[in-house]
Amino acid sequence: MKDKRNIQLIWGALLMMAGLGVFYRIPQVMPKILEIEAFAEATGIIKFCFYLLGILLVYGGGKKIYDHR
Repeated sequence: MKDKRNIQLIWGALLMMAGLGVFYRIPQVMPKILEIEAFAEATGIIKFCFYLLGILLVYGGGKKIYDHR
């Protein structure tokens, strides 16, 4: 049972790191996405989706870490 709790703690930390990585990469990736003609008009929705993904990952990881107690 303790192993399962530790795995959940590690999984939560990995989720948080992935979410922070999304926030870190957005400014670097957006210019490359804008070069694709089909996505040039949908800049707002693409940024929204990336930021939403980052928020959900950080929230989910934080919840797992908080519930670990």
